[in-house]
Amino acid sequence: MSNAIIKITNLRLRTYIGFNPDEQTKQQDIIINCEIHYPASKHCLSDHVEGALNYKTITKKIINHVEEGRFLLLEKLVSDVLEISAEHPWVTHARVTIDKPHALRFADSVSLTLEFHKESS
Repeated sequence: MSNAIIKITNLRLRTYIGFNPDEQTKQQDIIINCEIHYPASKHCLSDHVEGALNYKTITKKIINHVEEGRFLLLEKLVSDVLEISAEHPWVTHARVTIDKPHALRFADSVSLTLEFHKESS
């Protein structure tokens, strides 16, 4: 069986992220990259919708959670997005990286990555 890999690349959103007073009063840009693995069934390889994960549904959940939320730590935000990315029972592996542009002087961004691996039964 093949492994299908969905990649959501450079999803640009704004949210409240950080614990400094100025970070709690204005939204900041973040950039999300997700990779979601699941078994490619004969159904999705035969062009049947019911055999594939719906990446639009996953992305909408991520957007809603991020834009409606407030986060003190980048770790919490990445953890939440990873949980959304891995919630479907078919998902065997997921990786989420979120960049916080201009978080440090002289750096393009700060990023954090977390991964999920489904344990074999």
